[in-house]
Amino acid sequence: MSRLSRFVGSLCLAAALVAPVLNTGCAEHVRYYDGYYGDYHTWGPGEDVYYRQWVGERHYQYRDFNQLDKARQNEYWQWRHAHGDRH
Repeated sequence: MSRLSRFVGSLCLAAALVAPVLNTGCAEHVRYYDGYYGDYHTWGPGEDVYYRQWVGERHYQYRDFNQLDKARQNEYWQWRHAHGDRH
C-alpha cells in the first residue's frame, strides 16, 4: 500500500469520525425568519421549551416545528413575541 493510499484512507476515516460531531452542533442553532415581525429566531433547547408550552396550551399534537405549515409557524411566532423570555 502506498503512502498516498494510506494518507487518503486516514483522511477518510478522520472525516467519518468528525462529521457527526460537527453536524450535531449545527442542528441546535437553526435560524427561522419571522416574516410577520421581520426578524430571525435561533432555535435551540431554550426555544423548544417555549414551543412545547405553546403546543400544550393549544392542545395541539406535538410535531417538530419545521414540519408545521407557515400559518401555524406564524401563529407560534406571534405567541412567542407576546411571551418574551419567561416560561
